Amino acid sequence: MDLPKGWVWTTLEEISEIILGQSPPSSTYNTDGEGLPFYQGKLEFGKLYPTPRKWCTAPKKIAEKGDVFISIRAPVGPTNICPETSAVGRGLAAIRGLGGIESFFILYLLRAFANEIASRGTGTTFDAITGNQLKTFAIPLPPLAEQHRIVAKLERLFKQLDAAIDNLKKAQAQLQRYRRSILKAAFEAELTKEWREGPSDTWERMKLSEFITLESGSRPKGGVRGILEGIPSLGGEHLNAEGSFKFEKIKYIPEAYFKSLNKGRIYPDDIIVVKDGATTGKTSFVDNDFPHKNAVVNEHLFIVRVDPKVAFPKFVFYYLFSSKGQQQILSDFRGATVGGISRNFPLKVTVPIPPLTEQEQIVSELERHLSIADEIEATLDTELKRAERLRQSILKHAFSGKLVPQDPNDEPASVLLEKIQAEKAPQPPKRKKRTTKAKTTLSPKQMSLPLD
Repeated sequence: MDLPKGWVWTTLEEISEIILGQSPPSSTYNTDGEGLPFYQGKLEFGKLYPTPRKWCTAPKKIAEKGDVFISIRAPVGPTNICPETSAVGRGLAAIRGLGGIESFFILYLLRAFANEIASRGTGTTFDAITGNQLKTFAIPLPPLAEQHRIVAKLERLFKQLDAAIDNLKKAQAQLQRYRRSILKAAFEAELTKEWREGPSDTWERMKLSEFITLESGSRPKGGVRGILEGIPSLGGEHLNAEGSFKFEKIKYIPEAYFKSLNKGRIYPDDIIVVKDGATTGKTSFVDNDFPHKNAVVNEHLFIVRVDPKVAFPKFVFYYLFSSKGQQQILSDFRGATVGGISRNFPLKVTVPIPPLTEQEQIVSELERHLSIADEIEATLDTELKRAERLRQSILKHAFSGKLVPQDPNDEPASVLLEKIQAEKAPQPPKRKKRTTKAKTTLSPKQMSLPLD
């Protein structure tokens, strides 16, 4: 990349002091606020500043207020600004600008080149970069005065962009509330009130156990081998929050193992309920468009099959998916370490059951409303991704000299580098002045004093 006049290529090491984190003994950690805030990695990062989770009474490496944190392992690249004197663990490095270079200039610089820094990461279990890789990372350096103009312009633009992103996220939250309200209205006889043209006294509440059969998934004989061909084996870890499966993450089992199973195969109109793990209680529906016709479920899932003479399977799915249904399912939750929910959960779930014709109408109305919400959400997701791409584009412009105008009167960056080198150069030790002891002279009177 060609640089504007007055800019130079240099390295992070040339413009800053880099403090590589080091973890002290775990016996010096605490959560009571004793000692210095102790930061270890991205998990503590916020939008600009980290939030401490631990403190340390005997830190090995210390960052000062205004230093820029960069995560150097799992993952590589995320950045924050140190809010106060803090201990630094080995997952981070602290970068301290020299020669008057501002913290926010370094922060934005690192964010502009985050992908390039991350690409240097290596490792067998997780990515990490070495101190030398960080120190020798090449960066474009503008004159100091232009750095100030770049930071000021970025902050104005990002303030506007952040406001737009906040509005998009608020719209997403409102959309989630809208979905919950539509589901709530559906099962309180409100959604079909005009269609029904009469009271809802034809509705009754039934225990789920009265009109379903329950089947548990099972672990295939020989276990899931993760081969690329065979039968997909679905688990709770593959389920998205909205009830759809992430098929790109699903493991497959050989056909021979599948044939040995006598349970766990799913069919259209089945409802899948997660019985344990991080997604306990979440539900999914197997419709006719389900992409894998011969899928099976593992031991972490239940299969619910509805008697179609009593209820439409999809009507029951939407109820179990609703906030009320989720509450009832999780009322049987026994804890993550003792098996999640049991086979008895259908005894604790009661479902409002209208006539079949009204169930069909409710499903139709729900899908109409929810499909509109899905379209809006897709638009919001697209706009959020576009906003993040715009942020990176602005940063790239900033550090290629295209965001603010150059001023020929600015002191070139090469002079700034010379000043930083002089600042970093070891100072010769100060020579101590020799002091001579004053001779003691005695007065004649003192000389004449007797010795005893």
